[in-house]
Parts: sequence; C-alpha cells; structure tokens
Amino acid sequence: MKKWFLRFHLWLSVPFGIVIFLICFSGAMLVFEREITETLRPELYRVEPPADARPLPLGELAERAAAALPEGVELKGVTAFPDNPSAAYRAALSSPPRASLMINPYTGEVMGVAERPAFFRFMFGLHRWLLDSRPEEEGGIFWGKMAVGVSTIVFLLVLLTGIVVWWPRTKRALGNSLKLTLRKGRFPLWRSLHVAGGMYALLLLLVMCLTGLTWSFAWYRNAFYALFGAEAARTVSAHGASSGARGGGESRGKAGRTASVDFSRWQEVYERLAAAHPEYRQIQVGDGTATAQARRFGNTRAADRYRFDPSTGEILEAGLYRDAREAGPLRGWIYSVHVGSWGGLPMRCLYFLTALFGASLPLTGYYLWIRRLRRKRRGAHSR
Repeated sequence: MKKWFLRFHLWLSVPFGIVIFLICFSGAMLVFEREITETLRPELYRVEPPADARPLPLGELAERAAAALPEGVELKGVTAFPDNPSAAYRAALSSPPRASLMINPYTGEVMGVAERPAFFRFMFGLHRWLLDSRPEEEGGIFWGKMAVGVSTIVFLLVLLTGIVVWWPRTKRALGNSLKLTLRKGRFPLWRSLHVAGGMYALLLLLVMCLTGLTWSFAWYRNAFYALFGAEAARTVSAHGASSGARGGGESRGKAGRTASVDFSRWQEVYERLAAAHPEYRQIQVGDGTATAQARRFGNTRAADRYRFDPSTGEILEAGLYRDAREAGPLRGWIYSVHVGSWGGLPMRCLYFLTALFGASLPLTGYYLWIRRLRRKRRGAHSR
C-alpha cells in the first residue's frame, strides 16, 4: 500500500513542485512585510513626540491632508494610534491602491505617501496569482488564481500522502525518522530535511492550505463557511489587502477632497470613541463611518464599526465585533490563522520558518527523486 501512496506522492509533486515552491517562498517573504517596510522608511512611519505635547485635532489633520491631495484623489479616512505616540497618522487615499498619506500628528506636516514596496507587490502577486492579471471581461477565467488554487489542493494531497509514506512501523523507527542528520553526508541531510522537516512543518502547512483555499475557489469558500455555520459573503477582500474607511462625498473640489465633508466632526467622533474605549489601539474615521480595533490575540482583524451623522458627529449605529454575524468574524479568523498573526510575533516567526520549510520540500524532493533515477540508470548499465 505504501508503494502506491509513494507513487501518487511523486506523480503529484514532480509537475507541481516549482509552483508549490513559489507559493510557499513568497508567502514567507510576506510575513514581516509591515515591520520591514517601516524599518526601511522610518521617516514616513515614525515621529518624535514632543514632551507633554498632544496630537492636533484629527479634523485639522484631515483638512491638511485633503489640501495636499492632487486632482481626482479623494481622502477616505484618517487612522490614529492612541496607544502609540511615535506612530504617524495615516490618511487613506482613493488611489493608488493601498497608498496612504503619512501625517505628523503633532505638527500637521505631510510626511509623504506610503505605498507598498515593489518587492512586496511582486511577492504578493506571485503568492496569490503567479503574477497573472485579472481578466478584463467579467466572468473570464483568472488563470493565475486558478493555478494557485489547484497547486494548493495538490500540495494538500502531497502532505497527506506524505504522512502515509512516512508512517513508521516501530517506536524506534519513529524516533529515527524525526531526526535531522547533519554530519553524515549530503544524501542523509537532504533526506532528513525532506522527511523530518516535512513532519515538523506538517500541521501549520495543512492549516495554511486549508485557509488559503478560501481565496481561490468560491465553492470551497462556501463549504468552509457552512462548516462553521456561517454564510460566505459574495465578495471577499484579497488576502493581505487593507481596506480604508467606507464613505466619501458626492462632489470633489479642486484639491481632490470631498467638498461636503465637515472635518471638524471627525475629531468629535474620534474623541468620543477614544474616551469610551481606551482599549482601542487604532481608530479610523472617515466621512460618516469609523472603524476601531483593539489590541488582541486571535482575530487581529476584529473591529468595531460605527456610522455617524457627518453634519453633527452623532453616532447613529454601532456594529460591535462581539455582536457581529458569524461570517464577519470568520473572515478575520481565516486571515489571522493563514498568516499567523493570531499568536503575535512568536507565532509569526514560526509561520515564517514553516513557510520556508514548505518551500524547501519540493527542492529536497527533486534532489531525492533525481538521485533515485540516477541510481536506477547506473544499475541498469551495470547489468
């Protein structure tokens, strides 16, 4: 029986190994994207808070940000960080995607535009779509997205068949199979990396595959949500993407800001939320909407959402995370579990190493397969 599982394991791994390597490697590169980006550009993301100084009113900062925008670009919201006095405020823009205008909250200085670095844009496109572009026609086949989804399913089957192939018959064999052999030559090293390394990384790799497939196939997403008693939304935001506050006026002025927005009300809403909920680590206020996140483990995308009257600042509706329907929290949990943010920095370090191990499995597997083929050929020639 193991012989047939080994063949199945090999037949799946050889044609899809390169794609699996690219998906795992690019995923590992994205784990610390935020930390690396902020470290490389500290002048954009960090400020020096003056002694005993308080941030300027959020409404005033929004006014300055809106005045700095070019024609056709709209201010979607301003994000403040109440528990981090050294963090620059972020003004979300309507374009380009994922771009923010960074503002010094103490001086009102516009520090520049923060965009996703080209390296991480490349890695994200590789991880999600193999650098393919979305089809222009609605309903067209997104081949890159499908290739990633199919390769993830194959990787899932490779991992499961690998368990059967690896399964030891005795307790002694179990101990030997989980040892990394470092000093006995190239073949024992690569074999132990493939076998023992694969077993150590197995659980988290399975978790990454099972959650990652929700972004590839609607049928899988629907089944996954149904398994947890929730109904999948019709549209799901792309993995790793951040969304700004909803809203915006109907007519824009020359500076690109919404002419009808009363930014003074934004400060009132911010102060009300910050005073009532000191646990909020991040508060984003837009035109008529506000989103607030607390510092927590688990679902790191958990947020309370508010709707307010833009003309008076009165809170009209509060959608608290604890009262949210199953689908909303589940989306956040899927993302948090997929990228490892649910367990803080130690868990993300573990996810980074696991993704690298996942990327190494096709390489070590190819080495073992090619070596096996060479040994067979030598045996055939020696007869």
